[in-house]
Amino acid sequence: MDTGFDLREHGGVEIFLRDCPTRAVLELIAGKWTMLVLVALEDGRPMRFAELRRRLDGVTPKVLTQTLRALEREGLLVRTVHPTVPPCVEYRLTGMGQEVGGLVQGITDWSRANLAAIQAARKEFDERAVG
Repeated sequence: MDTGFDLREHGGVEIFLRDCPTRAVLELIAGKWTMLVLVALEDGRPMRFAELRRRLDGVTPKVLTQTLRALEREGLLVRTVHPTVPPCVEYRLTGMGQEVGGLVQGITDWSRANLAAIQAARKEFDERAVG
């Protein structure tokens, strides 16, 4: 695909190229559970693992752990272990995490605002496919 200007020659990235590092970031952010974690933590209040798990109905402990680790690795989330018995572990978004969380919240708001139109389009499409 010709994007018109190859930024690789100038040290930049080109999102449409398979080896673009930005793709890995987009893959993480675009994940269902990542988006929901970002929205859950977007208000800045730290949450414990069990609280997040209850909030994200349907997520398994394994997937939530993987999602939290990936967000921490990318610098979007901070994991804080408090020296108590039993240990208290809290998660909160970093500044970058809050920034992307705000963007994801915007997508969430758009989804809510357009849900009826999307459902109507889906129904119309499905009826055409059957008929």
